[in-house]
Amino acid sequence: MTFKEKVSELLSEGLKEKPSVFLIDLTITDAFKIIVTLDGDNGVSLQDCIDISRAIEHNLDREEQDFSLEVASFSVGSPLKQTRQYKKNIGRTLIVKTATETIEAQLTTATDESITLAWEAREPKKIGKGKETVQKTLELPYSDIKEAIVTVTF
Repeated sequence: MTFKEKVSELLSEGLKEKPSVFLIDLTITDAFKIIVTLDGDNGVSLQDCIDISRAIEHNLDREEQDFSLEVASFSVGSPLKQTRQYKKNIGRTLIVKTATETIEAQLTTATDESITLAWEAREPKKIGKGKETVQKTLELPYSDIKEAIVTVTF
């Protein structure tokens, strides 16, 4: 079993103990730096990171292979990568980039195939002069999304 396979297996075992926490990214550099990025249905606590770190570190032998380990939660402002992240952010505002446009809208639904966005736009009136506010919705398959970031409002 390679070093990466062993780390992946230990990580999977650690995550089985925490069903609300899920893996976003696992990177192992040529210098054996292990970087684990986690997200959770209810966020990720410091204790979650500690538990996953221990699940990996306590089962690897530094005499066999020296390594460094970093376990972190998914950061604000990072692009969403998994369907599960979209589902947990329903009701929040996203900035979604496609090949042709950038849309800032509320995420209203997320399925396994697509998301639905809703927003208000000012458009010219159909009759007469001036503009009116209209409600817009768009169903967007994940394959059309280049990047989606949750906006943070204060």
